[in-house]
Amino acid sequence: MAAYPQLDQIAITVKAHKLLKQLLKENPKLDEIMRSARNETEALIGVRNWLMADLKGRRDAYRFYRYEVRGREAFEKLNWKDFAIIRILDYIDNAGKEYEDLNLRGEVAVSNPLKMIWLAVTHGTGGAKPAFFKDMLYLFRQYRGEYKCEMPFREMIEEWMDRYPSGLDPRIVKLREENRERIINILIDKIDKGEISNSQYQFTGKMSQEQKFLQVLEWWEDYRFHLRFAIRSPELLNELLGNSLDPDTMKILYEAKEAGIPFFINPYYLSLLHVRVPYFAIGADLGIRYYILYSKQLVEEFGHIIAWEKEDKVEPGKPNAAGWILPTHHNVHRRYPEVAILIPATMGRACGGLCASCQRMYDFQRGNLNFDLDKLKPTETWDERLKSIMEYWEKDTQLRDILITGGDALMSQNKSLQKILDATYQMALNKRKANDKRRDGEKYAEIVRVRLGTRIPAYLPQRVTPELTGILKNFKSRASEIGIKQFLIQTHFESPMEITPEVEQCVKQLISAGWTVINQHVFTSASSRRGHTNKLRQVLNDIGILTYYTFTVKGYMENNFNFATNARAVQEQVEEKVIGLIPEKYLDSIREFPLDAEHMVENINDLRKKAAIPFLATDRNVLNLPGVGKSLTYRVIGITRYGRRILEFDHDANRNHSPIIHKMGKVIIIESKSISEYLQQLEDIGEDITEYESIWGYSIGETEPRMSVYEYPDYDFNVMKEMTNLEIEA
Repeated sequence: MAAYPQLDQIAITVKAHKLLKQLLKENPKLDEIMRSARNETEALIGVRNWLMADLKGRRDAYRFYRYEVRGREAFEKLNWKDFAIIRILDYIDNAGKEYEDLNLRGEVAVSNPLKMIWLAVTHGTGGAKPAFFKDMLYLFRQYRGEYKCEMPFREMIEEWMDRYPSGLDPRIVKLREENRERIINILIDKIDKGEISNSQYQFTGKMSQEQKFLQVLEWWEDYRFHLRFAIRSPELLNELLGNSLDPDTMKILYEAKEAGIPFFINPYYLSLLHVRVPYFAIGADLGIRYYILYSKQLVEEFGHIIAWEKEDKVEPGKPNAAGWILPTHHNVHRRYPEVAILIPATMGRACGGLCASCQRMYDFQRGNLNFDLDKLKPTETWDERLKSIMEYWEKDTQLRDILITGGDALMSQNKSLQKILDATYQMALNKRKANDKRRDGEKYAEIVRVRLGTRIPAYLPQRVTPELTGILKNFKSRASEIGIKQFLIQTHFESPMEITPEVEQCVKQLISAGWTVINQHVFTSASSRRGHTNKLRQVLNDIGILTYYTFTVKGYMENNFNFATNARAVQEQVEEKVIGLIPEKYLDSIREFPLDAEHMVENINDLRKKAAIPFLATDRNVLNLPGVGKSLTYRVIGITRYGRRILEFDHDANRNHSPIIHKMGKVIIIESKSISEYLQQLEDIGEDITEYESIWGYSIGETEPRMSVYEYPDYDFNVMKEMTNLEIEA
């Protein structure tokens, strides 16, 4: 039920009053309009007339505001003042609209910022918080031209990058060896006491402490050891971290366990966290630390989490949110005409660890995903399901790209993965043979890309064995002969601190199998620190990984702690990432990189040298929409009394969508924290927030074009236009 009418009576705080006073002092015209207005309508009209007089002399901004133009080219014609005018007018155009705020479990949010200012001026009420007035203060400074965006120099960006060492730094390697030794000695003690045991990993005879240590050191290279001895309790987690976790953190972890949130952190990944914090890398491990330590918000919301992506909620026999009819709602996801996602009913439904901001925490909540590894082994029914899925894909007219994920594709045992790849090969071959009998224009799209979605290279690089590499190499060899051209390992590294010698060797093996390794980074509060993502891009390139996407954290209040605002994503895209932009003359050459994947490191280094750039910015900053698709094309059209921005997203115009988006319209997202809250969080972890000063002004985003290296290869025939497996009501 909307509580909006009562807000008119709620007094604002002393701090809010002081910020309001500053806002009016800096903007005499706004002060005059608010004090002379007899009601909110006159206040809105007064401000609108004031700004429209200015906007009409700014042709590009006027056309953008009216939605007469869109796209990257139109976006780049706007200046800092244009952003401010458009945002204020959007606030007025959407004044009084109500939105379901899923951050507050469906409570109604109302955006009417100018009314809140008028109420505060006239009656000292309206309920607006200091974060709201701080946002408005910067907005009108931006409009007046007194708050400007000063683009950082390359030297400054590189200085930001230098703050973050990588896991390949010899000093960090030495620290990880200390961590490993501590963890091994504790595990030995617990095995000796019978507190933990496993039939496969036992000490034999009368082994000395040194012999036991050497034995566990040998086991350390076996990925199965890490899975069997994964940490599943707060007590053991803290003990293996040298009891370094503070009482407040432990309280949250105990509450998480009581709430039913799983723990699963393998010893290798735990060894990446600092216990003895080095002076040269203070806070460097936060990007990964916050992936295994749960937040208060997550614990409070667990049990109330709802699916962010509408495709996660599918009724058997009915089309999903994008209009696709699926052969099984547990094993297949689909958004786009060209792409289908396979979630196998194997150990691939699990991961090498549980990320605190996991996009599928909703599925862990309802028990659909878990870490009961023995029970995740495939049953006989899976073989039949896999067969029906492949038959479904074989008869699809548009499908050309298969993403095998989970969970994690590489958590599947070799035998299970081999079976999936064999089935994919046969399906692709059948599609190609069937096309021989079809006329041009009636042919089906053939499979040209196969992807494996995995975080194993980061979580457990020991899993990439010669046997696994052989399976991947053999599949590529066979599949290349039937027209599949792109073979991608789609992984997820969160921090340069995750790039270790073990990871470097793991990626080297994947590349030697002829697969291109690409990264999807999640832009969390910790990883969104100035320079952090750029350093990650650089280190990934160093070991032969191309960057693919940088994702804004998705989800509602459960991910509040890890959420970095979309304004920060645009700020990073515009101000920092620019030093890695690839000159247009090299775009054709990079498109050929996957065809020579075995020499990826050399090719990346050669291009970086020619272009004189520290990394290849081949990724796009986006958000997975709760509707359909990915996008960073948005406008801030409202703001709540808490200062949380309300964004209106449009779909990415750079790619092919399900036709349903023409019926869906734009997507509204209310952010889970204000700019003020985000900056306070950065300050709490040691950041100088003056370095982020321009963040307040970013209120419009535009999705970057897809890099040529990720374009689908062209066919030498015309694909039929009719879409199968699609059902959209007229």
